[in-house]
Amino acid sequence: MAEHYDLVIRGGTCVLPWGEARTDVGVHGGRIAALDAASGCSADETMDATGLHVLPGLIDPHVHLRDPGDPAVETIPTGTRAAVLGGLAAVFDMPNTTPSITGPERLAWKQDYVERVAWCDMGLYVGAAKTNIPALAELELGQGVCGVKVFAGSSTGDLLVEDDATLEAVMRSGRRRISYHSEDEYRLQARRPLFNSGDPYASHAVWRDVECAFLGTRRLMALARKTGRPAHILHVSTAEELDYLAGYRDVATVELLVNHLTQVAPEVYDQLGGFGVMNPPIRDRRHFEAAWAAVRDGTADTIGSDHAPHARAAKERPWPECAAGLTGVQTLVPIMLDHVNAGRLSLGRMVDLMCAGPARVYGAVGKGRLAVGYDADVTLVDLKRRRTIENGWIASPCGWTPFDGMQVTGWPAATIVRGRVVMRDDEVLGEPAGKLVQFRG
Repeated sequence: MAEHYDLVIRGGTCVLPWGEARTDVGVHGGRIAALDAASGCSADETMDATGLHVLPGLIDPHVHLRDPGDPAVETIPTGTRAAVLGGLAAVFDMPNTTPSITGPERLAWKQDYVERVAWCDMGLYVGAAKTNIPALAELELGQGVCGVKVFAGSSTGDLLVEDDATLEAVMRSGRRRISYHSEDEYRLQARRPLFNSGDPYASHAVWRDVECAFLGTRRLMALARKTGRPAHILHVSTAEELDYLAGYRDVATVELLVNHLTQVAPEVYDQLGGFGVMNPPIRDRRHFEAAWAAVRDGTADTIGSDHAPHARAAKERPWPECAAGLTGVQTLVPIMLDHVNAGRLSLGRMVDLMCAGPARVYGAVGKGRLAVGYDADVTLVDLKRRRTIENGWIASPCGWTPFDGMQVTGWPAATIVRGRVVMRDDEVLGEPAGKLVQFRG
């Protein structure tokens, strides 16, 4: 008797853990049931993927969806809608909201909210604060929690943890990998009086200089070795850090941002002004080249967008009053596909950084690869399609992207989340049915 599937994806080139293969994917009950669905099988739905590449559902492990916060800028419904339009099947959302996610009540609210309104699956960070350290070991094991986030510099609200004694106490509460914003707060504050309101936007990378980031990372690595607590250093932006972190593979993993792989200072500030300001800053070509070297030599484990939208008015203020943070969840996949087409990395390496890497670093269960038994998360991409990224395409309420006007080759054709087609040909389909990602404790 022929097999029956809920969905069969036929005729595409699948990017499998062991290489590329032209094969048909069978889906049943939200999971991958076969990678060689027979031609005679039946299915409730069949997708023709001829001419397309079939990737595991891509993951953005670093987004700020601002919920709770300002719905005029972003929300979980709008941010996850942007994510699926951009080809993402899952995102991991940061805790520096208003109020921040630091305790069981706020976490419970967000867990419930996600499963009512999200278009894609989500992981949730819990924020470390000086007041919740004893609770972190339990909070990090909550449903859908991808890990603890520590702002060792440049925090908002109550989430700054800047001194070594408190950082060590955080590391000793719990066991899962901690994600860090690594800038040295003391150096930031000491250098702030050197600059004035209205200075050039390029001053951002001078104030938050290489040593600011490198010093923060050196301190964190010393504490990680001392405590044995694994660390994930987010948005690594300097050549010095990347060279240094290669010697700490026993305790450290590395995230790069698409911005640091795509934009270069000082040109970005000349072209975009405040719309190029983010933390840590976009740096000069030496650091851009070092980031690409980290992609090629395996130092980088994950790539994210650090999607951190702000209202236009907040970005148009003089430096340093302008808000720091850029939109990016919807443009991450097209830009990385463009890099693939330009020969900067292989499609397999992109999948490693945006699927297997996040699943490995955070311990996501059933995510990150096309394999029988895994969640049927799939991103279909057209490597030959040429498009121009435009502000009008952006689903986030803020309505802008720093990549407006950028021409790219490679575009997401469909997003499938646990066997449900949620985006096809730039159209979002059905109703929100995102779930919390399961993580190994």
